[in-house]
Amino acid sequence: MKKPKALFICGSPNQTSQMHKISAELPDFDVFFTPYYATGYLYLLTKTGILDFTIMGGEFKRKALEYFRVNNLKTDIEGRNNFYDLVFTCQDLIIPKNILKSKVILVQEGMTDPENGWYKIVKFFHLPRWAASTAMTGLSDAYDIFCVASEAYKDLFIIKGIKPEKIRVTGIPNFDNYEELMNSDFPYENFVLVATSDMRETYKYENRKMLIQKALQIAAGRKLIFKLHPNENVKRAESEINKYAPGALVYYGVPIEPMISKCSALVTRYSSVVYKALVLGKEVISDISNSELEKLIPIQNGGTSAKYIALEARRLYAESCAKDIFLVKDQLKYKFNTIRKFVNKIKLARAKQS
Repeated sequence: MKKPKALFICGSPNQTSQMHKISAELPDFDVFFTPYYATGYLYLLTKTGILDFTIMGGEFKRKALEYFRVNNLKTDIEGRNNFYDLVFTCQDLIIPKNILKSKVILVQEGMTDPENGWYKIVKFFHLPRWAASTAMTGLSDAYDIFCVASEAYKDLFIIKGIKPEKIRVTGIPNFDNYEELMNSDFPYENFVLVATSDMRETYKYENRKMLIQKALQIAAGRKLIFKLHPNENVKRAESEINKYAPGALVYYGVPIEPMISKCSALVTRYSSVVYKALVLGKEVISDISNSELEKLIPIQNGGTSAKYIALEARRLYAESCAKDIFLVKDQLKYKFNTIRKFVNKIKLARAKQS
């Protein structure tokens, strides 16, 4: 029997690896992968390079394609070549038109941006969701189910206006097994770790000098280590750190998890890595209160979130197949009744003639 098809729309390294883990739990599906993409005028803009700072282009797209190659994953760029029974997407700020006839599963990628003033403006005036970044996650309503990290995130999304019946609390891959981070061979200990952001690269304001100076105060003589965001301008960031915090170490292009397991404190603005630090009992200093963050910590289920998401996807697919069967039965029943009525009319006409 021909396998049903599933498309996984990826994005950043975190989003891409999450999608890969889910796909591994669906061996009964013929799975394909694509970098994040858009249709319509946004598609045209991606071709100009203007949107290379987003997950639709630039380094993010290059890294996604490299991930597919290294892991020998089948690709269908922008889902052009097949009809898909299921489509998994890492974000719904943009929903490509060519997936609207499929069953769509949205998977939470990690922390969402705060609901600031710009978020309220975008929502009130019904501006494009992407204008408010990940604060608008889930608000497209163009999906069938939304798999989220925890009960607290479910409550948060419901407050935003997302339909409760579409939400499934499954946990999310990459954030559901922090205990595995305990053993690390990172060469330093008891240091202050700063996880920087790509706010400036995505045209948001950030006072980087202030962040560095704040980190220096918190370190109070302890070793200071900076881990740069994957999308960050490395040359600029290194120059600023060397200027305001000479002697600090700078890492980029490597995982942050081994560093978190060995640090004594984590400093950041907005980043999903705070959850890992909190679960491991680290001191966390960010723009969001620790009490609020602790409520939102993703479910720790030993790394089984991908299985739960795959289970929800199978249920969705089975329900859609059942509906299709009932629809076919109804159509056949309607045609049968129509034919029967026609035959009865002929019989009645012949009876009258005789």
